[in-house]
Amino acid sequence: MEIKRITPEEAKQLLESNQDYVYLDVRTVAEFDAGHVPGARNVPLLEPDVSGRMQPNSRFLETVQQNFAGDARIITGCKVGGRSLKAAELLLSSGFQNVVDMRGGFDGERDPSGTLSFPGWAPRGLPVTRESAPADRYENLAKK
Repeated sequence: MEIKRITPEEAKQLLESNQDYVYLDVRTVAEFDAGHVPGARNVPLLEPDVSGRMQPNSRFLETVQQNFAGDARIITGCKVGGRSLKAAELLLSSGFQNVVDMRGGFDGERDPSGTLSFPGWAPRGLPVTRESAPADRYENLAKK
């Protein structure tokens, strides 16, 4: 199944449209807290274990299903684009119908030498915040 990927500018346009798009930030809670797209909701795809190694969040799909209808318009985003693409694939294969992935994530894609090759949300100068409504935070989304 092919995932539709959009640019950060296209994501911003969809979020500002009257089409009820939701930005689903699949980064860790710590990454989310350091800065995110305004209005984003945080459900990590991966979480650090006690040793700090990243492990799949066993409640990812369940949490998204409990908080969003199957026809919700969702834009997935992460740090550079890999996790969000996997999240979009998982959501679409689980019955969600309107999921797109934001290419480049929050920070952007880098080439093998470490040079920014596709700027993400923040390097493009798009709005960033550290503020979030309690209802948008993973700790509360996971309670539903």
